[in-house]
Amino acid sequence: MDDPRHAKIRRIVSKAFTPRMLEQLLDSVRGVVDDVLARARRTAAANGGAIDVVADIAAPIPLRVICDMMGIPEEHRAMVLAQSTIILSGGDPDLIEDQDDPLNAFLLAGMELAGLMERLAAERLERPRQDLTTALVTTEVDGEKLSHQEIASFFILLLVAGNETTRNAISQGVLALHEHPDQRARWRADPGLDRTAVEEIVRWASPVTWMRRTATRDGEVNGHRFAAGDKFLLLYGSANRDPEVFRDPEVLDLARDPNPHVGFGSKGPHFCLGAHLARRELAVTFRALFDQLPDLEVTGEPDRLRSSFVNGIKRLPARLAG
Repeated sequence: MDDPRHAKIRRIVSKAFTPRMLEQLLDSVRGVVDDVLARARRTAAANGGAIDVVADIAAPIPLRVICDMMGIPEEHRAMVLAQSTIILSGGDPDLIEDQDDPLNAFLLAGMELAGLMERLAAERLERPRQDLTTALVTTEVDGEKLSHQEIASFFILLLVAGNETTRNAISQGVLALHEHPDQRARWRADPGLDRTAVEEIVRWASPVTWMRRTATRDGEVNGHRFAAGDKFLLLYGSANRDPEVFRDPEVLDLARDPNPHVGFGSKGPHFCLGAHLARRELAVTFRALFDQLPDLEVTGEPDRLRSSFVNGIKRLPARLAG
């Protein structure tokens, strides 16, 4: 969406993210992470120590944070996870049954999520609660509120941007630390690294592979001429390993500072609205993993998502030795 409509919609959404609500969200992340890791420990105990990092750790944490934030009832959360996974499947045959018509699966998943959110928005007008859905249906800017359809679209965007990407940053981070045990030991021993380590994990993982933009006027970039209407493919993984920007870009350095990665998008009107929350989720998750699951060991190769859009991992086998 372009300005001025984008700016107005974003102001409405930003206004709903009040300091009080954000403070409650940040405080709740710790409880969610602790509960998820305790469940992972129980799963391992019941399965001879075996767990799946994605299903047992990386997927439930951001999903629960977002569903708590929006006030999604418990009975709908499995559906939310399943449908958001389909939307970002990239057509992976492991996740889309009908390979002859994957677009239909995407559309049906979006319709199911939109229907849920439209029903919840209508309910919140009748019975307000202390959640983001209530804030979104009641907040206005310049006399305008979001329609139920716009709230439903925002919910799908939130699931895509805040659920799948954080899930993949966690799973890619666990894999990166497994492949670089010196960095894992370094971070585990020094909580002061939390800030820079999180930024490096996002740079390293680059959960979103690309976005497309359209030139609004003629111009030139690095000697390449372009015209208004030309399409740009922004390759975030490439940008995050640009040797002109990052020293030793192929080295995982959890103390890297500065770290001007574009994992949350570039600075400007489309910069990730939930970057602060995502950073908090990652910092709390990895610190809790070091403290509560120090015996976590990756035991096999990742099963990677067959997608050009998301740098995802479907499964990552691991075990808890303790």
